[in-house]
Formats: sequence, C-alpha cells, structure tokens
Amino acid sequence: MLLRAEGISMNFGGFTAVAGASLEIEPGEIVGIIGPNGAGKSTFFGCLVGDLKATAGQVRFLDHEVTHRSPEHHARLGMARTFQVPQTFEDLTVLENVMVGALLRHPRAAEARRFAQGLLEFAGLAGAAANKAGSLGTPGRKRLEIARALATEPKLLLLDEALAGLTPTEIHTAIELVRAIHARGIALVIIEHIMEVIVTLAQRVIVFNQGKIIAGGLPGNVMRDEQVVAAYLGSHGRRARVPFDA
Repeated sequence: MLLRAEGISMNFGGFTAVAGASLEIEPGEIVGIIGPNGAGKSTFFGCLVGDLKATAGQVRFLDHEVTHRSPEHHARLGMARTFQVPQTFEDLTVLENVMVGALLRHPRAAEARRFAQGLLEFAGLAGAAANKAGSLGTPGRKRLEIARALATEPKLLLLDEALAGLTPTEIHTAIELVRAIHARGIALVIIEHIMEVIVTLAQRVIVFNQGKIIAGGLPGNVMRDEQVVAAYLGSHGRRARVPFDA
C-alpha cells in the first residue's frame, strides 16, 4: 500500500469541509477524484500532503504516519502536488523554478540544474528555460508546476485540476504528459472537472459531495451511479444523460 487515509475530517470553525473520507492508493495506480465545486476535494488533498492538519483521521504514506507532518516531510518521503492556481515563483526563470524542486534530492546546484534541464525537456518547456515564470501562459504555468513537482522525484503525484483552462488540443497534449509521468512508475491522484481526462486516465474514480465520499469504483460504473447523478443535477435532474458522460 502506497497511501492509506482513514476517516479524514477537516473543520473550519463550525464548517465541516471534509467528513470522514478514506482513500487507499496502490503503487502505480491512477485514481480520479470528482465532485461539484465546493465538495471538499482540494481540502482533502491539502490534508493528504500536509498543507492542512486534519481535524480527525490518519494519513499513512509508505507505512509512515504523516497526518500532521510538514509538506517538506511528505516531499522527502515521495509525495508531491500541484495546485488549482499554479504556485510558481514568478520572478525566477522556468529553469530556476524546477531547480527549487530538484534541490530536495540534489543539493549541489550544478547537479540540480542538470536534473531540472532534463525535466524541462520531458515537460516540453526546454525552449522557455531562460524565461521568467511570470511570462508563461496558462498551459506553460501548469506544465512548469508539474515539472517542479516531478523534480522532487515523487512516488505519488497529486494533480489538482492541472488541466483546467486548457483548449481541447492542449488537453490532449497534457493527457499524453500525464501518461508519460505514469509510465515512469509514479502513482497519480487527479482532481479534475474535465471528464474526458478522468475517463481516459483514471483506473478508479472517487466522488465527493458535501465533504463526503458518496461513490467509488470503475469510471463507467461511477458515472451511472444515481447518487452521483443527483449530486451534479439535483434529485429531480434529468437521468437520461449525466453531464460528464463519455
């Protein structure tokens, strides 16, 4: 077992953003997480990677208890994430951004630079290596954040809407990048609203609604689950076609 999260809850004052959510990830698996806006998906991500300290529950990664450990501790063990809004260092170059991640395991600058350059080639950003990160458009910024996360050499990569805001052509290219990442033996958990991405990539899908996991299983089965249909369309919504039918 790569990751086991059990009974994760996250409260903000009197508001419960995540309520008793559990998830297991096997090595090399691709799991999709879907749900309406505000369902608790990104908050759950934050609890998994240490950005948020869960109110209740436990997270174990590679059999290490990491529930309340720092994001750096998670990264050193081999867990990395991206954000809905890319958190790049705008005034650093594209290469320097990736070097920030590479320095975690390659403390010598020259070695980190070589490793980062290889990842820029992999991510299709080699031509922009000397540009400031702030000069990139949405597709480039998302690829840069993925490259920086990969520079930490993760065993598990969590992608939070990494393909949102892309054109259909850009989405296709990004799907191929995710496949290439998976081919490196990296497990992935993907939050995404673009169902083409989920159906194409995910081996298993988890559905959040109002802070709880309401369904899980093979993508095709989950898409037809009545609770999932109701969560997206309302209990009186049309049942003939789910908005994310493939």
